[in-house]
Amino acid sequence: MATPPNLTVSSRIPEIDYLRCVLILLMVAFHLVYINETYPLAHQWVYTFHMPGFMLISGFLSHPGKDWKKLSRKLLWVFIPYLCMEAGYVVMARLLPIREHLAELTPLMLLDKLLLHPMGPYWYLHTWMLCLLAQHVVSRLPVGLFTKFIVLGLLLGGLDACNLLSFNMAMYFLAGWVVAESGLRLTQLFRPSWVALLPLAVLSADIDNLHRGTLGGVCITYFSLCFLLFTCQVCPQSVKRVACFVGRNTLPILLFSPVFTFLSRLYQPWLLFEPTGMLFLVVSVALAVAGSIGMAWLMDRIHVSPWFFGKERAVQ
Repeated sequence: MATPPNLTVSSRIPEIDYLRCVLILLMVAFHLVYINETYPLAHQWVYTFHMPGFMLISGFLSHPGKDWKKLSRKLLWVFIPYLCMEAGYVVMARLLPIREHLAELTPLMLLDKLLLHPMGPYWYLHTWMLCLLAQHVVSRLPVGLFTKFIVLGLLLGGLDACNLLSFNMAMYFLAGWVVAESGLRLTQLFRPSWVALLPLAVLSADIDNLHRGTLGGVCITYFSLCFLLFTCQVCPQSVKRVACFVGRNTLPILLFSPVFTFLSRLYQPWLLFEPTGMLFLVVSVALAVAGSIGMAWLMDRIHVSPWFFGKERAVQ
């Protein structure tokens, strides 16, 4: 959801920020329990490509050439907010009657959720940190690039066997690294085209393809990104600017949006006079995005960000 690459605004790739915006909005939308349960097929379809898309972008932007000191700092300032928000999520899962409700919570269980098996959307940061660390180790091996890809795949498979991450998801990270090492721009491999909608529709009609680990799921991810890049080309500049701003700030949205999806239960009954749930969806996603970025902005203003994000400004 939210790869935290150390890029300045001027060095960012607008198409990637646009993709990240769309993918993070889909993540927030389908973490709303009412929308999730009302539209289960749409949930299954979106989950086929939206988190794989994030992991692929993460691998593409991973830059394994950093030295250990820079990597350690990068991981530290993702791990600290991850630890704080995952701990809060686990406690709320014990106290509130949510879908992931915990019947009990012991110190050992809390450590398990924090270090091994995270709950909620924070699994993405857990997987991203493990993939980045594994990639950094493999990239230092005195072997050819193709062999490094194979070794990383085997290492990620071992982490999956230990139940520390999903191999299907981690392979998208590896695929992103392969694309980056090929020297291609993302839009050279994922060609923006409205025609991508046609095979996407055909593939999506078969429910067996709606899984990120199948060949059909890989193809759905590919054609989804191609079509989204096409919409990036044709959307108005004003919309694109807003989308890129959201895309630059996916980390705060990933971290803080569960606060607002929890709160959405309070006003949900008041918005269900609209029978499709779309009004509830739009209001809740807008509040979650604005509220999450607003919380990060407030942390910037009161100078908490250096202690939480490791930098003066969390909002880019």
